[in-house]
Amino acid sequence: MAAPAQAAARWILPHANPLATKTLQESLRIERLVASVLVHRGYADPVAAREFLSSELTALEDPFKLRDMEPALARITQAIAAREPILLYGDYDVDGSSAIVVLKKAIEILGGAADFFIPHRLKDGYGMRHEIIERAATSGVRLIVSVDTGIRANDVVRHAKERGIDVIVTDHHLPDTELPPAIAVLNPNRTDCTYPNKHLCGAGVALKLVQAMLARSTLPPARQAALLDSFLKPVAIATVADIVPLIGENRVIVRRGLSGLRHVRNPGLRALLAVAGFEDGEMPSAHQVAFRLAPRINAAGRMATACDVIELFLTTDEARARTLAEQLDALNRERQQVEAEIVETILQQCEEDSALAENRTALVFSGPGWHPGVLGIVASRLVERFCRPVFVLSDALNVDAAEGPHLGGSGRSIPAFHLLQALESMPHLFKKFGGHRQAAGLTLHADHFLEFQRRFDEFAAAALTPEDLRPSYLVDASIGFDELTELAIQQIFSLGPFGFGNTAPTFHAEGAELAGPPKVLTDGKHFSLALKHRGRLLFAKAWNFGNRRDLFEPGAKLDVLFQVEDDPFSRKRGYPGWCLSLKDARPAS
Repeated sequence: MAAPAQAAARWILPHANPLATKTLQESLRIERLVASVLVHRGYADPVAAREFLSSELTALEDPFKLRDMEPALARITQAIAAREPILLYGDYDVDGSSAIVVLKKAIEILGGAADFFIPHRLKDGYGMRHEIIERAATSGVRLIVSVDTGIRANDVVRHAKERGIDVIVTDHHLPDTELPPAIAVLNPNRTDCTYPNKHLCGAGVALKLVQAMLARSTLPPARQAALLDSFLKPVAIATVADIVPLIGENRVIVRRGLSGLRHVRNPGLRALLAVAGFEDGEMPSAHQVAFRLAPRINAAGRMATACDVIELFLTTDEARARTLAEQLDALNRERQQVEAEIVETILQQCEEDSALAENRTALVFSGPGWHPGVLGIVASRLVERFCRPVFVLSDALNVDAAEGPHLGGSGRSIPAFHLLQALESMPHLFKKFGGHRQAAGLTLHADHFLEFQRRFDEFAAAALTPEDLRPSYLVDASIGFDELTELAIQQIFSLGPFGFGNTAPTFHAEGAELAGPPKVLTDGKHFSLALKHRGRLLFAKAWNFGNRRDLFEPGAKLDVLFQVEDDPFSRKRGYPGWCLSLKDARPAS
């Protein structure tokens, strides 16, 4: 295939620190390999390690550290007291819809009234729009609270102000030089905001506003704590789905929120868990949220309307909840098919035309009629395949014909490359753009496509080295299989939830022996391996190793990288509830 060829992955092995590891092991009474992981990740100090492991509500940051929280709280409290109609203006992804659900429920519990608007991805596009402001003004709305959007909607917020509408912006995307002229802008990424957690998702910022509302309410403290815990469930899902780092406060939100999914009262959330294959009392991992729950929620905004998600989470009718959850499940299957077709089309184009991808540092693809709702996922798939920044664009936009043909879509990146900085280096090419380091979106005139493709590649070529374009594994500890006791496994899982910014620990074992022929799992692409190391035999799953079958000859000695993964199917059959997942392997050195 005429596409960028990936070099062998780099293994970045840790520098052992036996003294710090032993100190932490004794202070926290944990296994050596777990102490090694904590030391390697910067938690050598026992106090810092205990704080990392904490998941108490008290570990949440003070919401009043967010700049503009006081004026935001004062205005929304005034609106609730006067029963003013409040319009929540959100976004169509998991983050935006979860933020609306949390804020709407909190306002109503405290005695207020809130309606919401979520743009339709195909009809309205991303961001706040002038016509919605006009509609709100006509209907008597005098307060709009944006969630997961608005930080660059300066003109729209100015328009609202001219129409007598106050706006509170809550967002987490990177701001422009000038902030919108709202009465309050809650965004930890404001340059003048000292809030310690810069990695909140949009629903996380909305949660901080709710946390402040509850703290200033007359509700008993126990009721405040119970409500805050219940709101952590949707915010945890949004935090995982929006791929923000699962460290600090975000880790507390996700850990507590996912734990709460064991016992769910909300009919919509219960129905969603059921169609995603979870049993009552089962707690999804962050990985399962990312690949089983979030895609079903996102499918509404990608393929239809995200209003169905809001209805799902707000309805008290169990039959209606089941119907909506099944609709989301069907939309997700449709999304998977459309996504796979576009990926296959792009790979075929690369096969037929080497100029599309060969020798490029960053890639831009475009196709007629490609569904805008799946372009971000397609870009993610291509980043995984090519280990390069990728944008995928389509002409299927709702743009005024008088403006001429336009293309729009989404980009995803590799860790070493900042997408938004790349776009900010050529702003004149775009009708609009926004995002952050790892994900971004844009709209541009079709005439600018080739220039964008060229300049995006040039910017990446200047910023990246050949090493940046190699897949790499950051190894946490070199261990022996004899160290993987049940206690050690439990303690490894206690370091979770695992996801972006807090990945599952990767371990290294030298000279593991293949103790038998590999068992083919599916289509020749996946294997189950019996590996023996330091006298202990363990089984590992080797996903997508089909093109490396020659490694797995019985008796072969391998250096392996692996993670320990939760295995609920094994647990249900009465076996240990974990397994090894092979990440990479090479002949023993």
